[in-house]
Amino acid sequence: MAKRKPSQNTPGDTAQVLGSPESTKINPEVPSTLSVETTKRKASSFKDIFSKVGKISIKPYLDPNQTNMGLENYGYAVFPGTHHEEQLAAIERNGVVRYVTGLDEFAPEVQNLNDENLRTSIIHNIRSVVAHLEKMLATNVIKISDDDFWNKVKLLRPDNHEFWSKISLRVSNEIKYLDPNKDPYDLVKYMAIEAGGFDIIAKSWEDAQASPVAPKFFLDKEVHTVNVRTTFKKLRNKAIGLLDKMYNSNPKKLLYLTKSVESNSISYKNSTPLDVLYDTVDEYINGEGAESNKEKAASSFINLCGLDMETLKLKAVVKDASFYKVIALKADGMLYHSQSSTVLGRNVSDVVQMLKNPLNEDVLVKILDEVEGYWE
Repeated sequence: MAKRKPSQNTPGDTAQVLGSPESTKINPEVPSTLSVETTKRKASSFKDIFSKVGKISIKPYLDPNQTNMGLENYGYAVFPGTHHEEQLAAIERNGVVRYVTGLDEFAPEVQNLNDENLRTSIIHNIRSVVAHLEKMLATNVIKISDDDFWNKVKLLRPDNHEFWSKISLRVSNEIKYLDPNKDPYDLVKYMAIEAGGFDIIAKSWEDAQASPVAPKFFLDKEVHTVNVRTTFKKLRNKAIGLLDKMYNSNPKKLLYLTKSVESNSISYKNSTPLDVLYDTVDEYINGEGAESNKEKAASSFINLCGLDMETLKLKAVVKDASFYKVIALKADGMLYHSQSSTVLGRNVSDVVQMLKNPLNEDVLVKILDEVEGYWE
């Protein structure tokens, strides 16, 4: 990867960087590993956290919703034999440079926390990591409780450009393993990734999914990533179980539910084969329908399964009624029954609730007669 030609370093004025930070929006955060309230504050408390997350690595991220010149077909994020190298991000304001390290207790993301107990715990956790790194890298032993703690820090001071400017990460299609408990430089890089100090590496698989511009790589904490992925699998398996049950025991409900989740609902009628309905809903659950987010799709299906038959049928009826102009949206933003000009509500939920009211049974009967005629 091409490196940007560095400018001359003047302490407190500028910083040597790679890439193009001017075009990148940096959002520093407190590392999630350190965002834990601790009642019994031990110097080694952060080490206990790493022992519970399993293997830690940096892996290529393959965005299921985007193509990457065909590389995704081979499980690649970049071309084979190439790598990306990025230096730790730095923010310069009014001539003062601040590296995004995750280990600066004076950083705005720490000092602006409203929860005083959480802020105190985070500061303790930051100092415990810094004290550990100072001992390992500079043979400098400091007590966390020392009032002059930062005055005694030699290597990891937030303004030590000589140290932080040399912190970079080189990543490729090969999985890069980190061992923060044993390698102090891996610990430094791990904290910086969680703080948002590397633009091409997401803080987690979940964070990579939520990013509007998918990163090339993500930080994989084995236990956390598996837990996130398992959450969807559990939802999907539950949804499939409900679908199987509905297929075997309640075909009418399956029809109404299919109409509720499918954008082209009018194509499904009373005569539509059950296998077609099953296949359509199965695709929806797996994120291949109107909702591309698999977790949201499975969760939405489960919620719809919990509705009673009357509500589910009315949702299907209202959806089709809008297409057939039985219900029409007028200039005042309200939905009306076209034939009688009866006001029904502002949205589908309003209309469903209105039609469930026994006082509006005459309008309900008219709408049902008109819509169900199309279902034959």
